[in-house]
Formats: sequence, structure tokens, C-alpha cells
Amino acid sequence: MLETVKDRVLEVYDSLLAGRDPRVKDYLLMGSPVSMTAVLLAYLFFALYAGPRFMANRKPFQLKEAMIIYNLSLVGLSVYIVYEFLMSGWATGYTWRCDPCDYSNSPQGLRMARVAWLFLFSKFIELMDTVFFVLRKKHSQITFLHIFHHSFMPWTWWWGASYAPGGMGSFHAMINSCVHVIMYFYYGLSAAGPRFQKFLWWKKYMTAIQQTQFVLVSLHATQWYFMESCDYQVPLFIHLIWMYGTFFFVLFSNFWYQAYVKGKRLPKNTKQLAQNGTANGSTTVANGSSVVSNGHGMHENGLSNGKKHHENGCTLNGKRLPKNTKQLAQNGTANGSTTVANGSSVVSNGHGMHENGLSNGKKHHENGCTLNGKMKKA
Repeated sequence: MLETVKDRVLEVYDSLLAGRDPRVKDYLLMGSPVSMTAVLLAYLFFALYAGPRFMANRKPFQLKEAMIIYNLSLVGLSVYIVYEFLMSGWATGYTWRCDPCDYSNSPQGLRMARVAWLFLFSKFIELMDTVFFVLRKKHSQITFLHIFHHSFMPWTWWWGASYAPGGMGSFHAMINSCVHVIMYFYYGLSAAGPRFQKFLWWKKYMTAIQQTQFVLVSLHATQWYFMESCDYQVPLFIHLIWMYGTFFFVLFSNFWYQAYVKGKRLPKNTKQLAQNGTANGSTTVANGSSVVSNGHGMHENGLSNGKKHHENGCTLNGKRLPKNTKQLAQNGTANGSTTVANGSSVVSNGHGMHENGLSNGKKHHENGCTLNGKMKKA
């Protein structure tokens, strides 16, 4: 009985593999579904178990340079993939309606097969997104949506590239690559540090761009259901693509609602923060004063009334407060950010309160430190 079941399973498996496009069999990871499935299972094991355990008692890795290179490299790769899809058919002969897959060995057909594989391979490269989250202990970013998207896409596209590398089934791959040009450019700027934060005001529109992608994909696939005839060779992929677009549209819409409608990813006191230019622990600079980020350090930049500010000063336990609290409160702090008001700076979150400004021509202490409200010489 067991031998019969085993033989039947192997027979079905062999018949599935027999129908693959021979032009892509020799590409990396295309030999059999076993190798790519093993990679994805290892990814899930690392993302959900091994990675978090490894990082449990370790500090987050500082991977700024690596992340900049990684993200901008994916921008370049995505641009190239979009160009190849266009030149392989979408801008050189496809009708954008019922377009069959070209299985010939013509230059155009081989070019489309190659870019279909390259798109698939880029999905395996993008698994590094999760690796960076784990190593930087950004556990809040490793959501069900993130894990499902990163594992489901490469697994399903392996079958797509194996059976129909091209034709109308490749439309969503081209659109996805367009979106990734924008998305990884955003990630690259974000990784570059506070200097580029002012250019990232369009963060919340990233989800809207992704939702637009899924709408376009579903609409394009929907055409098939209203055609009298279409000679696209694998109709099953059209059904799967339609379900894929619809399903991910629902998931990303829920993310949008939770993050930006219910406000889980928006800073408090948004209007006040916009006036002062601070958000989520970022640096504020005003009136030529110093810069502090997340209350962990101070850098002296300016002079007020021709007098010198203190340097390397610190207070602990939040004991020292500036007198001009009402004025500081008007300018406001939020989420542990620095507020700068009229030549002064304040650090919150219990890490210390520093007063950098000068008033009435008085000079502040230099190289001093106050502990529990008492002044000590460095």
C-alpha cells in the first residue's frame, strides 16, 4: 500500500517536472523545486526561530553601510529587470491584453525567459530584508505580511518561470519591479541617516503605491475572463495571479488602516512635530542651537549673545530642568526627541536635561557634569 502511494506521488512529481520549459532548466535554483524550497524553509527557520534566539542577548548590529549598498543595488537591479521586460515584449510587441508565452529560441523569446528567471532570483536576494531586520532587532517589522510575502512570492514564481516565462503572466512581475525601484530607493535613503530624513516625507505613500500595484495586476488578469478566446498557454496562472493581486491588496489595505488610519505608525502631536521638525526621536535644530538625537548625546554648534556655551555637560536622573519650561513646552518634545528653543536644548526620556543657551549674558559651565542635581567637575 505504502509503495503504491509512493510510486503514485513520484509519478505525479515526474509528470510535473516534465512540463517545464527546457530553456530555464540550467539556471541557478531551477534544477528542481527541492533546492528552492529548502532555501525558503531555511529562511523561515532563521526569521522565526534561529535569528531571534541568536540576537536575544546581543546588541543590534550597526549595518548602515551594508544596508545602503544593498538597497541601492536592488534599485539598480530592479531598473534593469523593468528594462528587460519592456524590451522582451511589453514595449516591443505585446498587446497588454492576451499575450501568449513565446517558447521559441528566438532572441526575443530567450531574452524574456532570462529576465523571468532574473526576476525570480531577485526574490531570493530580497530575503536579506528580513535578515537585516533580525540582526538589527527590528522585530516589529517582521510581521505576518512581511514573512508571507517574502516566502510566497519566490515559491510561486519558481513555477511561473518554469512553465511560462513570459506572456501575459509576466505583467505582474514587471509592475512589481517598478514598485521595487521606488521602494528600495526609499529604504536606501532611510538607511543613510538623519541627514536624509527630510526627503522621506512620502513614507506613508509607499503602501498606497503597493496597493496600486495589486489593483493593476488584478485588473490586467481580469481581462482574461471577458475574452471570447485567448491562447495564453497556462490559464491556471491567470487565476492564481488574480487571487494573488486581490489577496495582497486586502493584506496591504489592512496594514494601511492599522498603521496610518488608526495611527500606530504616526507620531503623536503630528502638527506640533511638523512645526518643530521632529518625529520619532529625530533631531531638531532651531535658532542655531545644538543637535541631540534620542537623548543620548549633545553636540555644540552655536553661540548666543556672544557668549560661549558649555561643552560635554550632562545631567542624570532628569533632575535638572531649564527654568523656561513654559516656552519649551510651547515648542514641544515628542517620542524622546530634542527640542530646541531660543538657543537652548533639552534631552528627555530620563537620560538628562542639558541647558545650552545663554541668558542675561551669563556663561554656562564647561566640561562639567551634574549628578542628581549636584555639580561635579570633570
